[in-house]
Amino acid sequence: MIKKAWQSIDLEGGGLQTVNQRLSTSLRRRPLAYLLWLAFPLGGHRWYLHSPRGASAYLALSLATVVLWWLGTGLWTALPAGAAAIFALVDLFWIERRLVALNKELRMRLYLGAGAEAPAGYRGRYTEEDLIDDYVKEKEGERAGVQPVQGAGQRKEGNRTPSFAEQEAMLRELAKRKDKGKPDEKD
Repeated sequence: MIKKAWQSIDLEGGGLQTVNQRLSTSLRRRPLAYLLWLAFPLGGHRWYLHSPRGASAYLALSLATVVLWWLGTGLWTALPAGAAAIFALVDLFWIERRLVALNKELRMRLYLGAGAEAPAGYRGRYTEEDLIDDYVKEKEGERAGVQPVQGAGQRKEGNRTPSFAEQEAMLRELAKRKDKGKPDEKD
């Protein structure tokens, strides 16, 4: 694999770019996880995906298989070997879920680590219950659509804006009145 020049740059705490660089080197890769699965008797994929208990279980099953085979117990050798094979088949589906969860955890650890807090005075979310209740009451009192501007030129309570069909009817009536008042061009 050819190492790209940007991967070797050290910005010494240079902000987001440094965090992104650390993240790209710490994220777990899907192809490598499945490649390590092929060495399931050693638990390689479990070690890679930060699951030491599962990896240790694979090693214990593999060790038990080898010891029982060495002792010549025959049928008993198949018991730990079969258990490891069944766990390996289950892990084919487990790898994807674990990969997603682990990469999310790594992202959160890097982006939300120490010192990752909102700036002073940040008001992105309401934290006091009274403020939330007041906000909800205000929003529930609003009507959908465009709200009329209060003040100058406001219509009286009973007056409403005519509908589109009513406006067209008024325009036709105005056109008829205009035509009646107009002298004929033939005269």
